[in-house]
Amino acid sequence: MSEALHIEGLRFAWPGSEWCLQVPKLRLGVGERLFLHGPSGTGKSTLINLIAGTLVPQTGLVAIAGEDMGGKGGVARDRLRADHLGIVFQQFNLLPFLDLIDNVTLPCRFSAPRRQRALQRFGSLEGAARHYLGALGLDVGALAKRRVVELSVGQQQRVAAARALVGGPGLVLCDEPTSALDARNRDQFVELLFAECESEKAALLFVSHDLALSGRFPRSQALGELAATEALA
Repeated sequence: MSEALHIEGLRFAWPGSEWCLQVPKLRLGVGERLFLHGPSGTGKSTLINLIAGTLVPQTGLVAIAGEDMGGKGGVARDRLRADHLGIVFQQFNLLPFLDLIDNVTLPCRFSAPRRQRALQRFGSLEGAARHYLGALGLDVGALAKRRVVELSVGQQQRVAAARALVGGPGLVLCDEPTSALDARNRDQFVELLFAECESEKAALLFVSHDLALSGRFPRSQALGELAATEALA
């Protein structure tokens, strides 16, 4: 099986801290879904940032689509991230001065491959944005030109997921994306996310402390089974 993510021998510690995150091995195949769980402070967000290349491990391999993220310089990491990763941040990180369409299509303005894939499939970037927003349950006609700060938390979450999916990245990372949702909206969001990742053949790494979701994933693993931690991240 081809690999969307390959981690081996990863070790990261904050300067001056005794805490250390260690991941001996983690692999995620193309189209595979993994639920990674653990209590707050055990390094889940740190691991997401290491995969995304916003942090660099002291030792070890973090490979995205076969390319070593940690072995590249800052500009090259930015390019690899833009081309191959879709990220749903815990706080969503939407741009408040942009409307829904422009927030969703933002990755395509930084990545030529994602822009090309979106245009090939949908004909326009706006068409791509409208597809994902609609598939994730938003009334695009009523909301498309509203600023994201005018939306509910659940609506903002769907915009963040649409942004992560646009342009067909090979790996989607989700960092506690359902923490602000009630059980009904949480379950609906996860099912919609699954359907869109399957449609795009994207691998999904879903990081959460909410064990109620683990049964929905074919693979579920505790971060403690991968990492040794001695203090809070």
